[in-house]
Amino acid sequence: MNDFPAVSLVRAALGCRCPRCGRGRLFTGLLNVRGECEVCGLDLSGQDAGDGPAVFVIFFLGLIVVGLAALVEIKFSPPIWLHLVLWTPFIIVGAIAMLRPLKAGLIALQYRHRLLVAPRS
Repeated sequence: MNDFPAVSLVRAALGCRCPRCGRGRLFTGLLNVRGECEVCGLDLSGQDAGDGPAVFVIFFLGLIVVGLAALVEIKFSPPIWLHLVLWTPFIIVGAIAMLRPLKAGLIALQYRHRLLVAPRS
């Protein structure tokens, strides 16, 4: 087995890269994890971050949106339809932007702490 230098958790998460080599792409689509790393061959077929990334997105994005919506409401008192027009795209784009790095980060943490799931047969 080849020895690979330790990959920064931040680099693996933000770049959505392989947790072992840091060069191979982790996802094939929006959130589908590759079967194996295209560079180092790490078997990623059993990887599952579960609901963790979604929970973190809900908490972080919810805190940001509720805080900003409250601030806008206090300062400007816009009609409710304007809140819907303003915050709906923000939530959708924010959730998509946050899910990939959070999922990659949780997979990198699993790899770092040797909690890799056995491949499905």
